[in-house]
This record gives sequence, C-alpha cells and structure tokens, in this order.
Amino acid sequence: MSQFTDISRINVCGGDGGAGCMSFRREAFVPKGGPDGGDGGRGGNVVIQADAQLSSLIDYRFKHHFRAERGTHGQGARRNGKSGEDLILKVPMGTVVRELDPETQTPMFEIADLVHDGERVVVAPGGAGGLGNTHFVTSVRRAPAFAQLGEPAEEHWIELEMKLMADAALVGFPSVGKSSLIARMSAARPKIADYPFTTLVPNLGMVRAGEYSYVVADVPGLIEGASEGKGLGHQFLRHIERTALIMHVVDMTGGFEDRDPVEDYRIINRELEQYGAELSERPQIVVANKCDAPGTADKIADLKRAALDDGHMFFAVSAVTGAGLNTLMLAVGEQVAKLRAELSVSDEPVVLRDDEWERRRLQREKRFRIVQEEPGAFRVVGRAIERMVIQTDWENEEAVIYLQHKFARMGVDDALEKAGCRAGDEVRICQRAFDFEGAEDFSEYEELEDADEDVAVEAIDAEGGAGVVAVKAIDVADAADEGVEVVDAADAADDAETSEGE
Repeated sequence: MSQFTDISRINVCGGDGGAGCMSFRREAFVPKGGPDGGDGGRGGNVVIQADAQLSSLIDYRFKHHFRAERGTHGQGARRNGKSGEDLILKVPMGTVVRELDPETQTPMFEIADLVHDGERVVVAPGGAGGLGNTHFVTSVRRAPAFAQLGEPAEEHWIELEMKLMADAALVGFPSVGKSSLIARMSAARPKIADYPFTTLVPNLGMVRAGEYSYVVADVPGLIEGASEGKGLGHQFLRHIERTALIMHVVDMTGGFEDRDPVEDYRIINRELEQYGAELSERPQIVVANKCDAPGTADKIADLKRAALDDGHMFFAVSAVTGAGLNTLMLAVGEQVAKLRAELSVSDEPVVLRDDEWERRRLQREKRFRIVQEEPGAFRVVGRAIERMVIQTDWENEEAVIYLQHKFARMGVDDALEKAGCRAGDEVRICQRAFDFEGAEDFSEYEELEDADEDVAVEAIDAEGGAGVVAVKAIDVADAADEGVEVVDAADAADDAETSEGE
C-alpha cells in the first residue's frame, strides 16, 4: 500500500552563480587587445510545480534538502559560463507553499497555491553570475584587472501542504458509511470495515452520473472537538477547505453508541463552523445512510426536517443496497455543475501569490539598516549589501575600490555619516571590518551603470546595539538630503519589530 503524506517541510537552495573572469586578449600582433573576461553563469532555480499525476507528498517524506545546479565560471575570449539547470520539484495539485521562519520553523506567509496542472513557482532563486572585467572598462580605466565573484544562493525552509482537489467531500462521524458510499458511487476502493476510523487517509473517486462527472473525496471520520484538533481533526478538516460541496453523511442506526442522528448532524455542523465559518456556509447535501435498516423511518423524518429547516437538500440512501444512490449522484452532479458555472463567471481578481512573494523578496533585498553595535563601531545589515561584499575579491585592490564606489553611489556613506559614523570608526559588513574614511572621489567609475543601486535605508542608529533601532525609509535619490530620524528606545524597538515582520 502506498504511503500518504499531506504535509512536508524541506530545505531549498538555488545554485551559486559562477565567477566572472579577469582576462586580457592575447593575440599575435595585437599587443593591447584589452579585457575579454566572460561572465559567470547564473545558478539554477529551485521550482515547485504542480503535477496532476501525483496524489501525495511521499517524495519529500525522507529527503528534505534540495539544491539546484551551480553556474560555471566565465572564461577568456568573452566566453560566458553555463547557467545551472533548474531543479523542478513536482507536487500534487492543490499544494500550498509557505515560507517558514528560520528560527521557529513556523509558517510566516504563503508563497503560492498551486491549483492547476503545470502551475509553478520559484522558491529558491539561483545566484547571479559574476561580471567579467569587460564590464568595468571606462574612458579613464581601460584595463580593469578585476572581476566579480559569483553570487551565492540563499537556502531556506519551506512548507508543502497538500489539500485535496475535489468537487464534493463526504463528511460525518466515523463508521457512518462514507467509504461504502464512495465505493458504490465511483471506482475508488477504500478500506471498509465495521470499526471506527477504518479510513485514516483521504480517498478520491471519480463519479459519473448521466451527463455529469465530478470528483468526490472520502475524508476520515470527524468527532466532537475536531475543530480543536481532537481525533486528528485539523489534519482531516483541512482537506475539505477546497471542496465546493459538502455531502454530510449521517448514520440512521446511531452506530455502536446508538447516537441520535439529528444530534450527530448538529455536532458535525458545529465543528465545521468552529473550524472555519466559510465551511458552514458552503452548499451542503445531507445524506441519510443505512435507511434500509429497520426502525429508522422516524429518525429519517426528523433528520429531513432539520436539514430542510437549515436550507439543505436531503436524500435517504443505502450504500449496501444502492437505494436512492442514482438520485443522489445526479443531484450532486447538478449542484457541482452550478457551482462550477458560478466560479467561471466570478469577477474576483486572481491573486498571484507567487508574484507577491517575489515582490516582497526583492523589497527585503533592497533595504539596509545601520546599527551602532558599540561606540565607534557600526554594522551595515542588508542582503543586497552583504551579497556585494561576498562577491568582491578582497585580494584584489581594484575590486575593493570598485565596491567602495558602489557603496558611495548607493548612499551607504551618507547614511553612515548621518548615523554618527566618523572617519576612523569601524564599519562591519558580514565578517569584514574596515575603517570608515568618509566620502571619497571615485570619478573613474562614474561612467559605469549599476543595475542594483536602487537600495533604500531602512534603519539607522542603535545605541548600545541591543536591537534598539531607529527606523526610517529613505529613497536613494533623497539619501543625501534626508535627515536621519532618531527615536526613543521603546519606539525604535517597535519599529524594528514591524519592519522585520513585513
């Protein structure tokens, strides 16, 4: 028997970018051929893709770390490195992808909801390849003797949660006959036995009735308190969140405990409402099962009255004899068709969560903050800034000078001065530390266009370095003219907390 897995947490990392090449053209009778170093190849992305052929996340039950191929290094003669291959991880349709907090491992926000076959989202972008020395030629510096290192890719944890994609879901207490119903209605063959919780994992079945065809899900039985997690309630309830129609199955015999069918009906509806108000408002068909059992006529009448009073359709059937099933299947098919038609003409805009996630990621990367860790020592924190430092060949003096030029144009030097940094103070970025010398003249690089200069100051100053940060957004264009706001410790802590939570 195949194992069913509906939630997994995996670590993903794109491929590192290849390093750019520092090279000069060497050819007979061409003594000054000029720079010809090629660019490094971009690292591959890690991509999550929905696949209609998959029914569980079993592939991610034992393997949790995935890394895309890295890009190769650039070479001389303007030969660029090869980009790394994307790593495509296939998941079932209906899988929700969430970003996890790196410290607590709890979901922070939803990256994407993959509901269509072939739908995909990039969850771990590959690092950019380093630029070769051909990109750093100016009118005054004709032979730059440096190139960029490849951009390292970032790894992080994500959560994959599969929610069944079905038109209708069978819900009810354990042993009310849900598995028997889906077996009679479709070709599904779930385990059937005369004891509670026979069904431990959801089952899907394709139903064909007249002109209609639809998918029905058999969800494991619920008990009172399921909305609070009792009896694995949360694990079972989340599988009906996507269904358009609820088929509420009630045992007319009362089961082993001789329960009251009407009370069972009320309890399950109450659990649906407490789990999520939208579930209780979803179209519902009440199915009175085991109506062939003797002495059930009065109970059927009572349940029918309760269902109709709530505005629900009602059908009495027998999964054993097949009585009433054809009528039920046609009615469900008609309701599903109506709901599909309503959905197709919906004017609600489609929210592309993957685009939102990418936008938020880029916003985070384009921010930096300055924290005063101790008197005379300031730390610059920001993904874009830190990556520039990592991509710099610190053994090459020209590369270091170029990095200083980029910092100056991005407003880092001005932000440091406004935060109170003075010449001779120590500036820390990643594992590097250097003395601050103030604004310098880098006119020989003014001709170069930097695509990643659009970086904003997010936070300035932290007296004592204990997370006390004065936060203020400053556009790059205005960085030289904007004053730096310094706030009280309490306000600064609140601002910093808000900023991190975005």
